[in-house]
Amino acid sequence: MDPEQAARRWAETWTAAWLAHDVEAVVGLYAEDCVHRSTPFRPAHRGREAVRQYVAEAFAEERDVGEVRFGMPVVEGDRAFVEYWATSLDRRGEPTTLAGCAVARFDADGLVTEARDYWHVEAGHHTPPAEWGR
Repeated sequence: MDPEQAARRWAETWTAAWLAHDVEAVVGLYAEDCVHRSTPFRPAHRGREAVRQYVAEAFAEERDVGEVRFGMPVVEGDRAFVEYWATSLDRRGEPTTLAGCAVARFDADGLVTEARDYWHVEAGHHTPPAEWGR
């Protein structure tokens, strides 16, 4: 699969899956032997099962997802970079906004072999700036 197509599929699938808390749709984007880092300082999640556990735990931390946006992926070779923005309620019912950027490397089948996320959570629901995601 062309990296541009893989990156668009990755962003579109994550958007829909996050809104629905569909763990398996997300897991289906990753290669069996993938390596995913959810933040720079956490240990890597190695393999699909580890990604499944991470995504399930992350989705369990939030409820009432109001908005999920992924920007236009920027593709360079077999890697893509994309911003994301989501609003939800945390476990206490408080509104939160999560904004971040993900980097992914794709194999020939368009599956993620390596991914890293950099993100920040802020109290309250916030709208991204006008230039966001381009």
